[in-house]
Amino acid sequence: RGRRRRRGAAVMPFYAPGFDPILIISQIAAIQALLYLSLGLWLVVLNGLAGSSPSSIGLSHLFSPVAISISYAGGWITILALFLNAVAGAFFLCLVVERAKKCLDFAATTHLLHLWCCYQYAGIPSSWEWWAINLMSLVLMALLSEFLCMRRELQDIPLFTSLSTGRKFSSADR
Repeated sequence: RGRRRRRGAAVMPFYAPGFDPILIISQIAAIQALLYLSLGLWLVVLNGLAGSSPSSIGLSHLFSPVAISISYAGGWITILALFLNAVAGAFFLCLVVERAKKCLDFAATTHLLHLWCCYQYAGIPSSWEWWAINLMSLVLMALLSEFLCMRRELQDIPLFTSLSTGRKFSSADR
């Protein structure tokens, strides 16, 4: 007659165990928000150091391919801000995602979402500089975040703490 289900037994979701789409979507949203906030901060700081007014920064600095150019100083400032943002993004991925094997997926997703935002703002980017800088930014963010996450995953897990000294002991302290 088939398997009977006990009363009160938990119903398994339709997706695989360990797959939580709500968590994944919220992590993507958190990473994207942190990346745009930090990119804005980098642009304000770098433009301020270059002598430009912070009020001159707008959405075009974030989403317009024209802002990324090697032919003028403002373009170099934006390029530097994007690379610094990739480094910050690696730390954000390490904090939010916490898994080395997911870093490339999340880094690629954030860059694809950025491409979509740029497309909505100014159309498909046609400059080779935009594509090259964003590809290098993706590679930098993915590799650095994987490195940081692997370092974090390989740390010893403290088994107990000594009450007298407050020192944490792990299995490697034998």
